[in-house]
Amino acid sequence: MGQGLSVVLQAGYFMLLARLLGSFQYGIYAGAFALVSIVSQYATLGSGTIFIRYVSPDLRRFSAFWGNILVVTGISGTVLVLGLSLCGKWLVGPVSASIVVIVAVGDCFFRRLTESAAQVFQAFEQLRYTAVLNTLTNLLRLTIVASLLVLFHHATAYQWAFAAMSVSCVATIMAITVISLRMGRPTFDVKLLARHAAEGFGFSIACSTGSLYNDLDKTMLGHYGMTIANGIYTMAYRVVDICTMPIASVHGAMLPRFFKEGTAYGVAGTIRLARKVLNRTFLFGIVGAIGMFVAAPLIPHILGESFHSTVGAVRWLCLLPMCRSLHLSAGDGLLGGGYQKVRFSLQLSVAAMNFGLNLYLIPRYSWLGAAWSSVATDGTLGIISWMALLWLTKRSRSLADEAEGLSTHAEMRCIHQTAGVGKAPEQESWPTADSVS
Repeated sequence: MGQGLSVVLQAGYFMLLARLLGSFQYGIYAGAFALVSIVSQYATLGSGTIFIRYVSPDLRRFSAFWGNILVVTGISGTVLVLGLSLCGKWLVGPVSASIVVIVAVGDCFFRRLTESAAQVFQAFEQLRYTAVLNTLTNLLRLTIVASLLVLFHHATAYQWAFAAMSVSCVATIMAITVISLRMGRPTFDVKLLARHAAEGFGFSIACSTGSLYNDLDKTMLGHYGMTIANGIYTMAYRVVDICTMPIASVHGAMLPRFFKEGTAYGVAGTIRLARKVLNRTFLFGIVGAIGMFVAAPLIPHILGESFHSTVGAVRWLCLLPMCRSLHLSAGDGLLGGGYQKVRFSLQLSVAAMNFGLNLYLIPRYSWLGAAWSSVATDGTLGIISWMALLWLTKRSRSLADEAEGLSTHAEMRCIHQTAGVGKAPEQESWPTADSVS
């Protein structure tokens, strides 16, 4: 219900933002935001996922893990903002680079801290607070964009970037305050941080590869100076994100259970849960795909004529919700089963594939090439993720059966040897009539 309300708020927010900025200014903001989104996954260094994995089974460990999230995000976020301020103009061009620092502060610090706070409630399975936090953030964004539209009728990408950063700051302060009041103060444990640093970095790499094949195309559109095309394509992608939100909400609710099943039963337990989740989310994907294709012609009437080409982009991208239901379910099954490296390898492979396709298609076909690349990438990831999960499950069961057979054989040998202690070996002979009777 919370995600459903967020869908309504996000839809209103995107509609008003499109009218406030127009396709050109929105394209400037989209280029900067896409670049920041790729690297901002490293702001927490996976400490939020580490929190879910180790605090979900033992809630008493909250304080140290939560404190580590705050410290890690503060340090690594600062490094990322400085790096983006130096390299932005070479990656997305001078126009989008002019707002990269503001976008980076809002995304690398405030947005990631708010997401980590949502993960804290997720680990405690208090999803009503996660829903309230997400709804509050979207409500604040809708309020600020509506205010700017009423007061100024039009805004630049710089003005919106500053307003969005301010909204993210308010949401972060409120989230940290609620956690401190309900669950206690954070502490910092250097040894704990060092112990899980490599694992957390692995989680952040896995998350960044997911962001890479989702946002690389938008960054490349900005790099090639296709600002209006970037605005059109990014707005279509936002429609995809809204239609995918029911799928993402189910996976957000189930992630702690994937870790619990993986701890108890390994990948054999997580694949059962993945199939159960996929039975529901794939239906959401079908409904989302049909809705996007049918309702696409309404977009210019809602967002303005500058987004007329978004109709075609939305229809090309309408398959993405089904593709995401496939690779999210299998990916969580791999993650919960302890095969993080396998999931990362698959994501890295399709990210490389996405880069190669975009490098060829975008200069020739603009946003249409980016759409083709996105569908091919997400579809491929869904197929190979399920293939990997099924193979690993089959292998783990074979190993378990083999180990059980060896154990049974050793046990029987032990029984026979024990039974034969102190007895002379008997000669084997054919039964006689007396022995038979």
